[in-house]
Amino acid sequence: MKYSIREIKKEEYPLLEDFLYEAIFLREGVEPPSREILKLPELKMYIEDFGKGGDECLLAIAEGRAAGAVWTRFIKDYGYIDDSIPSLSISLYKEYRGMGIGTALMKEMLLFLKEKGYQGVSLSVQKDNYAYKMYEKLGFRIFREDKEDYIMLQDL
Repeated sequence: MKYSIREIKKEEYPLLEDFLYEAIFLREGVEPPSREILKLPELKMYIEDFGKGGDECLLAIAEGRAAGAVWTRFIKDYGYIDDSIPSLSISLYKEYRGMGIGTALMKEMLLFLKEKGYQGVSLSVQKDNYAYKMYEKLGFRIFREDKEDYIMLQDL
């Protein structure tokens, strides 16, 4: 499938709500939560007032529409390491998963952040989330872990 990757436009910021919802990892057999979950402070921080200094986002465009997004913010979230390291989120619509688009988005974002002078980027991933392997292949390392999650860091 052909796709392109570009920076998000301001009028596209509302798409981040969809991508945040799609980013919620569901274990096999678990029903998706109501979209109301996005109003919880621990989730809305990922997208609320997006576009401030330090917010970065790339979109994957396929078949004439947004297929996925990867974005970073300086927030004290699950993947927080320190105030100098932005936290990364990535999400694709289900029909675009497993096609290499997520890996391409990640590679493009890592290059983008490095060119902008960032020293690193972090993320949090549940230990049983299949995406963990992709992050590892891209050079993320486990910085810290708890019972269910890895906090991973990529030095740029």
